Formats: sequence, structure tokens, C-alpha cells
Amino acid sequence: MKQNTKYIHAGSHPDPSTGAIMTPIYQTSTYVQEAPGVNKGFEYARSQNPTRQALEEALAIIEEGRYGLAFSSGVAATDAVIKLLSPGDEVICGNDMYGGTYRLFSKVFERFGIKFIYVNQQDVANIKAEIRPATKLIWVETPTNPLMNIADIEAITSLAKQHNIITCVDNTFASPYLQNPLTLGADIVMHSVTKYLGGHSDVIQGALVMNDKDLREKLYFLQKSCGAVPGPMDCFLVLRGIKTLHVRMQRHCENGRAVAHFLRSHPKVGKVYWPGFEDHQGHDVAKKQMRDFGGMISFELKDDSVETARKVLSSTKIFSLAESLGGVESLINHPASMTHASIPREERIKNGLSDSLIRLSVGIEDQEDLIEDLRQAIN
Repeated sequence: MKQNTKYIHAGSHPDPSTGAIMTPIYQTSTYVQEAPGVNKGFEYARSQNPTRQALEEALAIIEEGRYGLAFSSGVAATDAVIKLLSPGDEVICGNDMYGGTYRLFSKVFERFGIKFIYVNQQDVANIKAEIRPATKLIWVETPTNPLMNIADIEAITSLAKQHNIITCVDNTFASPYLQNPLTLGADIVMHSVTKYLGGHSDVIQGALVMNDKDLREKLYFLQKSCGAVPGPMDCFLVLRGIKTLHVRMQRHCENGRAVAHFLRSHPKVGKVYWPGFEDHQGHDVAKKQMRDFGGMISFELKDDSVETARKVLSSTKIFSLAESLGGVESLINHPASMTHASIPREERIKNGLSDSLIRLSVGIEDQEDLIEDLRQAIN
């Protein structure tokens, strides 16, 4: 089945009782059993729900995996992965990552004796230098949030396998349409489904996809036991969102390309972070492991004062000033005070995230309108 067809039909089975082409919303908390312990595969909605089951099947299919698990948020999915570990274990992470992931690692799990080591993952040698017997997980985010750095998934997973280390890749920025980490050797793929998979800024959800059955059983146990599961209505919305992922991503990429080139040519704009530029440090790797370069862009103005950046952030009319990304509407964001505020300023600055950096999630509106909106805001 070709990729575009896959998004339409993944996880979709006509309802056996009515023939409904869309998976019903099974809004129930429990299921009647024929006899004690004798059921139709469903016991209690925290453990199983038919709508969620259809979504999890779809997630596995579009990520080229065998098993999918849906969670109540991307952070909840991340939480489940870290709960595979024990006190004393170590995790090697990228030094540029989503602020919510950093907050979970540094403020929650470090208290339980898990150590997180942050390195520049653009160079695999930096990861190799930190591997020791206690290393149990390598957490990869590519492209990174918000500096659009690229990590070589295949090289990292190859290194991890040599040392029997699990690799989990946050694939949120790329989406399955652009990148499939499992085919490049990753053990687990994580998504903030809230973003491109949902695609309409109307649901909070996360997901994990994997190939290994034992890993699936361990993560399913955590999903069921800790209870961070999405409701059936949210699962229905994501199933609907996945059906248009391919056409949305095509427009996100087209618009992202146009906006990136516009920003680079603007006399008041300094550095533009977008892996589609041939002189981007990670362009060759991105070109190898991604099908296109996406609609996420960050940039700095030549006047790099926070005041000037705030004027731009407050002056757009089509780009909405808001957190999140990946929806049909374009968003503009100030990472230092919004999505990445939980990372200490000295850490942000050291890793290249300036106080004046602006991040864009380029939507699917008319690209001429988006460019004109940015032009008037910058000017």
C-alpha cells in the first residue's frame, strides 16, 4: 500500500454492527461480561477501548511499526518510556529539546535517581563519549525544538545496539509522513499526537510505536497501570486527523520552504534555522532520513534585542501568538518565555537558544498571505 493511501485506511474497519465507515466513539467505562473472566476482548476502558484500539493500530501502520500505544499527552508517553528504567540508570539526551521533556527529566525523574546527560547529538562521537554500563536509554529528538538541529538516527541506533541500549526518537516535528525512525533502527518512536497527527489544535494526546513485543508488553503494563490514557473522543479526533496527514504535510512543507527563503532574504532577519537549506549543518543527514524538511522554522532578527522580537511577536495578524505547533493554522512563538521557559536561561544560552529567538509553525494557509504577514510584522 502506498504512503498516501495508508493514511486514509490505516486502522479503519467498517463497524460490524452497522457498517459505519468511521470508527465509532465507544463512550463507555466498562463492558458487560458473558461470565466471570469471559468477555469479548474488553474488560475496562482504562485497559482497552475499541476506538483507542483502532487508533493504536493506525499509529503502528503509519510509523512502519508493529505495535502502537496511545497516551493522554506526549509528556505522558515520554513518562512511560522513562519508567522502563530504574534508579541508577543513565539517559543520554540532546542538549536542544522540548522544554516539557527537559522539565520532566530534570524536575521529576532526577529525584528518583535517574541521571540525564545532555550532549550535542549532531556529532555521534559526543554520545559515544558518554556511554558507560549504567547507560540504558538514548533519547533523540530530530529535528530539535526549537533550533532545528538534526541527529543521524541510523548512526545513533547502530551505536546503541552495540551496547544493548534502547533508543527512543521523538518524531513530533517530522511526523511519520516525513520520517520513520523504526526503519532506521530505533526501538521506540514517541509522538506528541497533539501536533501534526491531530493537526487541528483540538486534542491533547501522545503515542509510542515499537516493533518488539516484549517492549510493547512492558509499555502496555505501564499504560494500564499508571492510567494516562486518552478518551475515546480524543482518539476519534486523531483518527480523523491522520486521514488528512499527507495532504496537510505536503502544504506545510511547501509553505515552510517559501517562508524560510523569504526570511533568509529579508534585510532585517539574521539567522534562519531550517534544515532544508543546503548550508544547514544537518542538511545532508536530513535529506537522507527525511522525505522533505517540514514547516517548523526558527529565526533571529539582526537587531537581536528581546524588545524588537516581542514587537514582531505581537504584530502578526495571521500567525497567532501561541504555544504548540503542527495545526492547520500558523503559530508564532517565543521559546525563551513560552515553550522552553522551564530550561534555565544559562542552559538555553549555552546551547544556542537566544532570548530573542522566534519559532514558527507554518500552517496551510495561502503562502503569500503568510509571507505578507511576516513582512509587515518585521517591518
